[in-house]
Amino acid sequence: MAIAAVMLLLTVGANAQTAKEIYSKYSDSENVSAVYISSAMFKLMGKLPSMSVGNEDVNLSALVKSLQSMYVIDCEDDETIAQMKADVKSLTQKRKLELLMEAKDEGETIRIFTQGDEDTVESFIMTADDGEDGYTFISLEGTMNRADLEKVIAKAAKTIQ
Repeated sequence: MAIAAVMLLLTVGANAQTAKEIYSKYSDSENVSAVYISSAMFKLMGKLPSMSVGNEDVNLSALVKSLQSMYVIDCEDDETIAQMKADVKSLTQKRKLELLMEAKDEGETIRIFTQGDEDTVESFIMTADDGEDGYTFISLEGTMNRADLEKVIAKAAKTIQ
């Protein structure tokens, strides 16, 4: 019985602790689409034109320049999705990310988590669970201005409603 408990603790402890580890774990899996963007690429982007989110124009230049990394994983395999959900839950709990927003509509659940202080966000994680259609994990790491990020999220949330 004690051996089973130790094995369970080792398995739980092996769960991914960072977005990079989640990306590394799943990016080469079957039925997974994955994208990584480095800080060097964000710097190369220079000044971005405003883009439309719904009926609103959004300038993302300052936000993009503050990013160090971006990880995106999209999956449609039920077994892999179950494992990813467990790893993301472990990540958000262990790093004590705050649930900033949750939206549910017609079987889809979107959650946004952040970690930082009053002025900056160092970690931004968004998950989109489409039920039977798939699961998407997006992670942004950097030193993002909280007010700028919240404006973008607020404008995007208006388009969801």
